[in-house]
Amino acid sequence: MAVKVTLIPGDGIGPEVSRAMVRAVDAVTGGTIEWEEQLAGSAAVDAGHSPLPAATIQSIRQNRVGIKGPLQTPIGGGWRSVNVSIRQALDLYVSLRPVKSLPGPSKSRYEDVDVVVVRENTEGLYAGREHEAVPGVVEALKIVTRQASERIVRYGFEYARANGRRKITVSHKQSIMPLSDGLFLETARAVAEDYPFTEVEYVSLDNLVMDLALDPHQFDTIVLGNLDGDVVSDMCAGLVGGLGMVPGANIGTQYALFEAVHGTAPDIAGKGIANPLALILSAELMLRHVGERPAAKRLRAGVERLLTDGAVLTGDLGGSASTEQLTDALLEAL
Repeated sequence: MAVKVTLIPGDGIGPEVSRAMVRAVDAVTGGTIEWEEQLAGSAAVDAGHSPLPAATIQSIRQNRVGIKGPLQTPIGGGWRSVNVSIRQALDLYVSLRPVKSLPGPSKSRYEDVDVVVVRENTEGLYAGREHEAVPGVVEALKIVTRQASERIVRYGFEYARANGRRKITVSHKQSIMPLSDGLFLETARAVAEDYPFTEVEYVSLDNLVMDLALDPHQFDTIVLGNLDGDVVSDMCAGLVGGLGMVPGANIGTQYALFEAVHGTAPDIAGKGIANPLALILSAELMLRHVGERPAAKRLRAGVERLLTDGAVLTGDLGGSASTEQLTDALLEAL
């Protein structure tokens, strides 16, 4: 049965890595994915639309699933982050970041890292409620609710149980924000009572990042608030070679949007040398989400075979291959 998926190519290197991802997915699914391309970000603005056209949101609502390349957010002006706007419009309250070591040339001091970061995705400081109180003074509100805290923690426990994960780490900064992070921590403890067979620990944010740097193997599934989760998930990506090697997903009750979490890399956009593996691995998560598990396994195995062989790699991985050459090699590995 064909599955229709909204495809947002993105900005900068987005269209290049998206083309590579589509080729790889079509190879493992036999063409059962039907792509519905939509615009967002700078590409939408250049085409005379808003940064997040209503048609793009409607497409994801109809298809229930989408995948996107990186989107530009102008610094200091322009428009609000399209990524944040999509998450809030579709209530994609989970940011899921599986961080797992890959074979081959990834520049990392650690091996066999296998950590999943579950980040609350709709509130906290990312709620975007800030204003200039008086000239020269900007006030930002950190929004934390019991409802959002409960559902993200529960998602973490359910994910751990469904995927054979052994432990949940709930991270917080209650010592500095006793009301907001205190509510998050209190809610997490209440949810944990429903999962007596899952080990759980509560670790302050500063201790968490120190312990991750010392030994990431002591962690399994980490649940955090929005801003803390944003920083920690990128730090964890650094443990396995960087953002170019890590997939990402935004998941809600009804909809899911998968994405490469790296930037638009305008310095190499259009040169055909970008590494597409982060978006391809995000497509692996997408295939699992829509029930195409055999295809997802094939895709992951192909990436691992490609990296183990190490003969055809892009520049960031120590090689000299183009995006297209790496994709050709991946299709051969499949």
